[in-house]
Amino acid sequence: MKIQASERLIVALDAPPADPKNPYRLLETAEAFRFVEELGDAVQFYKIGWPLYMAAQSEGVPILKAFRERGKRIFLDLKFGDIPETVKRLVAVVVKEQVDFLTINAPLNSLQAAAAARGDSGLKLLLVTLLTSQGQDDLEQMGVKMSVDNFVLSKAQKAREIGRADGVISSGREASLIREHMGKDFLIITPGIRAAGEGVHDHKRAVTPASAVQAGADYLVVGRPITQAANARAATLGIIQEMQWAFDGK
Repeated sequence: MKIQASERLIVALDAPPADPKNPYRLLETAEAFRFVEELGDAVQFYKIGWPLYMAAQSEGVPILKAFRERGKRIFLDLKFGDIPETVKRLVAVVVKEQVDFLTINAPLNSLQAAAAARGDSGLKLLLVTLLTSQGQDDLEQMGVKMSVDNFVLSKAQKAREIGRADGVISSGREASLIREHMGKDFLIITPGIRAAGEGVHDHKRAVTPASAVQAGADYLVVGRPITQAANARAATLGIIQEMQWAFDGK
């Protein structure tokens, strides 16, 4: 069956439209819903991270329910990273919210607890390998004596074999290595997507949409190139077109 790129794009609702006067302004819940309305049927999948999640909490908005009622899939990117018992209880709540993807950024015993708590719900658990804002120098500062490639691959292998994860969050630069060793059924979700020649800002391991897909990514997470674009829908359709070209050529 042909892969539909529109189903593999996850729009990250973390950052508001660019505002030079207030670069740290948060995305308000009403703005998030305006993006959803503007993008319409072009996008089915949205990432909700801590900024929007907390903004909705403070505004008293049941954000996850609101997205479900709009027929959207939800990638809850809260990077749970606590002890196993706490992670287990958190995941039990997420299951009730009918979320599709959830990130875990914790030791393998907490990942195992998450897998036990999700049961047969269909919730996909994704382990964070190495944030795209980090690189080799960051590993060295943490005292890790491994290359980025080896570190990411090791985490991916342990995530599946020991932690029972469904996939990982990984830069497109390591996607081909993970795909080679983990096979086609292991999910690779790639953030840090930027157009060729575009500034990468805080992403040290950014890649283009096409190169991420060609490297083996299943889903791409795109935020600011869409939410801070002059025309969010046009930017989205351009990314989907590039992704479709890459999926069709695989």
